Amino acid sequence: MLYWTVIFLIVALAAGVLGFGALAGTAASIAKICFVIFIVLFLVSVIRGRSA
Repeated sequence: MLYWTVIFLIVALAAGVLGFGALAGTAASIAKICFVIFIVLFLVSVIRGRSA
């Protein structure tokens, strides 16, 4: 999941530099969503790992 976050972040940065604002915004939004999902899954795995 973190891999995809980095990929979308790089796409957003490249699109922003090249002037594709809509594409950069979309890629950045997807990167944010992937990062939040990654954090939630990470926290769940840490909590479940300690209780087992």
